[in-house]
Amino acid sequence: MKAVTIVVEKHPDTYVACPFGLKGVAVGQGDSYAAGGAYLKSALQFHVGSFGADRLNVDPLMLEGFMGSARVRA
Repeated sequence: MKAVTIVVEKHPDTYVACPFGLKGVAVGQGDSYAAGGAYLKSALQFHVGSFGADRLNVDPLMLEGFMGSARVRA
């Protein structure tokens, strides 16, 4: 077992959970904080099962974090 730090975003209609320190991409989405986290846990288990446990061995976990915006044609 390895603890993974996550962030959960609350949106008007859903919760989206993302991990820190993962080599690759995994997200979970659900109708509550707990559901978003549970779906993320399932996605992480699939990711590790597909690509190997070393995907969680990121050291250091994070050097910096930024929040910004991007313009997207809609």
